[in-house]
Amino acid sequence: MDISEYKARIARGEYLTAGSEAHRFMLDAALQAQRITAEINGAFHTAEELRALFSELIGSEVDEGFGLFPPFYTDFGKNITLGRSVFLNSGCCFQDQGGITIGDDCLIGHQVVLATLNHDLDPEKRGSMYPAPIRIGKNVWIGAHATVLPGVTVGDHAVIAAGAVVTKDVPPYSVVAGVPAKVIKKIEA
Repeated sequence: MDISEYKARIARGEYLTAGSEAHRFMLDAALQAQRITAEINGAFHTAEELRALFSELIGSEVDEGFGLFPPFYTDFGKNITLGRSVFLNSGCCFQDQGGITIGDDCLIGHQVVLATLNHDLDPEKRGSMYPAPIRIGKNVWIGAHATVLPGVTVGDHAVIAAGAVVTKDVPPYSVVAGVPAKVIKKIEA
């Protein structure tokens, strides 16, 4: 299996059976992600060096406007897609096997978690997983310690308050807060 075949399976929403070829591919990719994130997190790097390491991690070039304050954690790496001028603050954790897309000009706060997998509820199948992508629109600000769960789409220009747990789609030009997150305000365009 290669990354394009894996991504095609994920795009179809295929169930990931523990021990399957796709599951083994994920585990192999995790080793590579661990190596690269250890490099990112283990020493000081210039902005240019961080862009190069992050590009290696996700398998595509990030633009000159990309910013990262390490540490950064991911257990896959190859299913992250970034727009232009994205900033990731320190301590972010991305579980990207199900796919994470972040639009242009987004600000991702300290220790934000983006999780794209749910394990099977059946105890006999708990190692198997359901993937669902996270899609973050343009000019979104996600506050510190927020968590975005599988399958959520965040509309353009939205704000996710610090500490929110986002379980449902976020409309454009809105502010969500709480556990679970709810719309608390509309943003005037």
